[in-house]
Amino acid sequence: QVRLVESGGGLVQAGGSLRLSCAASGSILRINTMGWYRQAPGKQRELVAVISSNRSTNYADSVKGRFTISRDNVKNTWYLQMNSLRPEDTAVYYCNAQGLLSTVLPFDYWGQGTQVTVSS
Repeated sequence: QVRLVESGGGLVQAGGSLRLSCAASGSILRINTMGWYRQAPGKQRELVAVISSNRSTNYADSVKGRFTISRDNVKNTWYLQMNSLRPEDTAVYYCNAQGLLSTVLPFDYWGQGTQVTVSS
């Protein structure tokens, strides 16, 4: 079975940094899009950053210039480097992958989430 395992969350002071990782395992032919989303208490899940197969990226306006998404296609792993963290970045962060399990079977999987807490 396919699994997405997240790591790197924790507690950090405002202005600090964290690096999140997401590793996909299992029978996957190709991951086309890797992404990070977050959900704060009382809010809907929102896009943070996505990266495509050609390394094209998109970021939420609120994190642009502070966060960087990257991917390692050999390891089927992607990262979110978060710098200059703010209290409003506090949320559960979820990784996401979209691609192909086979030539005729697409997928859209989510990690279980990792808590990021930024203190004032």
